[in-house]
Amino acid sequence: MYRSLSVFHAFQIKFCLPMKGFKAYDIRGIYNQDFDRADVYRLGCFLPDLFNTDRILVGHDHRNTSDEIRENLVEGLLSRGIDVYDMGLATTPMVYFTAGKQGFDASVQITASHNPAPYNGFKISGKDVMPIGYIDGLNEMEKRVNGADVPDASRRGQYVPLEPRDDYIGFLKGYYGPSIEKLKLAVDCSDGMAGYVVHDLLGDRPIYMFDQPDGNFTHHDPNPLKSENQRYVTRKVLQEGCDAGILYDGDADRVVFFDEKGRFVSPDLIIALMGHYFMPSVGSRVLQDIRSSRAVKEYLSRFGAEVHTWKVGRAFACPRLKAIDGLYGGEFAGHYYFKDFYYADSAMMATLVVLNVLADFKEKGVPFSSVIDGISHYSSSGELNYTIEHKRQAIESVVGYFRDHEQPLETFDFDGVRMDFADWWFNIRPSNTEPYLRVIVEARTPAMLKEKVGIIGDVLSNHH
Repeated sequence: MYRSLSVFHAFQIKFCLPMKGFKAYDIRGIYNQDFDRADVYRLGCFLPDLFNTDRILVGHDHRNTSDEIRENLVEGLLSRGIDVYDMGLATTPMVYFTAGKQGFDASVQITASHNPAPYNGFKISGKDVMPIGYIDGLNEMEKRVNGADVPDASRRGQYVPLEPRDDYIGFLKGYYGPSIEKLKLAVDCSDGMAGYVVHDLLGDRPIYMFDQPDGNFTHHDPNPLKSENQRYVTRKVLQEGCDAGILYDGDADRVVFFDEKGRFVSPDLIIALMGHYFMPSVGSRVLQDIRSSRAVKEYLSRFGAEVHTWKVGRAFACPRLKAIDGLYGGEFAGHYYFKDFYYADSAMMATLVVLNVLADFKEKGVPFSSVIDGISHYSSSGELNYTIEHKRQAIESVVGYFRDHEQPLETFDFDGVRMDFADWWFNIRPSNTEPYLRVIVEARTPAMLKEKVGIIGDVLSNHH
């Protein structure tokens, strides 16, 4: 429950260290180190300047610091005359859904997504649930929070509790096919917010792990792409003879899958798998990010799909999917976006779509592993990370080397650089959230993959 605090007048003028954590897609950092409650209050005071609205939707995850952050954010918003509609505890996609269905022109989810327990932050959306990234307004927020005087408001906003959980669950249940009940599943919720809703959707049949939201993330960090966090669900799949394994991130907007052999399924290949659900007719548009396997476009071509490639991150994916009037899209990191979900990402909707497809294949006697093996015949490096200070020069060196030694068939340069050749491709890009240069290589054979990864590593070694 929100309680009005009385100490905020001291935060109206910035006296302390600058607020850190402004990223390309959101705001995220270690609470009480990168930002504190005074910063959060000021953020609430200035957020209304981004939007033409007098009401803002707010939700928060289960992290130990989320409730304190919520109180300070809400107080800042109220002080600017904004009516705050507080969802309380919510998954990030639940906030997106509610903002879209109820027509909010602004929403904030308090979460640090997949980061470890000491972190927290904010995912901010505007009109039509479109994400607000650094270039869309967070850059201006950073300046104001760290320097401007808080403007006066003619009135104090109203605080309105909101309970939209049942609407969200009801919407998702529309994607639950009865054949899903025939699947034996291992589900790892990572001590995160997935445990808040997953039982309502999948029932009691799956084998659940770490499904009680725990702000300390006691069992493992909520990053589903790290191999050390995957071993629990992999082990359970093999021990119990499951048809598939499912692993969620901390705020339930990302999901990754494992086949019946316990093998991690590259999230970009799931984009291709979803074609069986969404595209019985030709002409559908699908979005993939620049890191996606060549197999995605090749596989979806059998459905007559038009596959578009774009930049990495929700701040770019959502508006792009809407611009191309796409049915759905996905990212290498396990985000999946849906036209029917206000072009936003939802791990639970992705789960239901994938399970419908797997259940249909199971009825035909085809296991998950065979489906995936039928999608991709390439060898992939996965995402390789290099700590390099001068990233632009390093990228230019790699691109220059291959332009001198091979003839690319196609080059994309809107998110780092991707170069496609006859039998292989690579993408090299600077991380927007971490101090890494990220590289993905895919080739027709393991031997070619090893060769190309080695060459890129040698070129980058000159930049350490």
